Amino acid sequence: MGTPYQSLTQGCLTAQPMSDKFQNKYRIASTRLQNRDYRWNAPYFITICTLNREYYFGEIETAKIVLSKQGILADVLWHEIKNHAKNIDLDEFVIMPNHIHGILILTGNDGVPVETRHALSLQVNPPKQSQPPPTIGQQRFQNQGKNSVSSISGSYKSAVTKHANRLGLAFRWQARFYEHIIRSAEEYQRIKKLYSQ
Repeated sequence: MGTPYQSLTQGCLTAQPMSDKFQNKYRIASTRLQNRDYRWNAPYFITICTLNREYYFGEIETAKIVLSKQGILADVLWHEIKNHAKNIDLDEFVIMPNHIHGILILTGNDGVPVETRHALSLQVNPPKQSQPPPTIGQQRFQNQGKNSVSSISGSYKSAVTKHANRLGLAFRWQARFYEHIIRSAEEYQRIKKLYSQ
């Protein structure tokens, strides 16, 4: 199969600005590349933080993390991702007291048809002739799609929160997450080495 970064065939993409309002309400602009479908095959380096950087996952003692119950949940449920998402490999994963880092490798997703998550996403108005067709990023609001970095991260966050609540454990995630597309073998090895220690 080769290394996961070799599946990046779309080249270097640039972020494009999005409008400041959605349905007449101000919103935070997307940090995602607007011409990229985050279901495309690639390794992605993910960071997800707890709300207000609260130390929910444990404490550092003698240069090692001692996981709390919430940290154990976060660890177990990360490794369960492969049982709930298709065409995915998991690589390095590390839990810190207030965030997690992991490498998700999406495989076998190129050319997948668009799938919807709810009925509202089916109500798409055709673009007006004077407007260019919407970018992948603009369509993302109507159609997150299955097996995308966002849907996988969202499902993971939801599972940790649900199980923590069920057990009566205090826990909250930050609203967003950070992802980085790994674009070369050198970068992949550098990140893998950094988080395998």
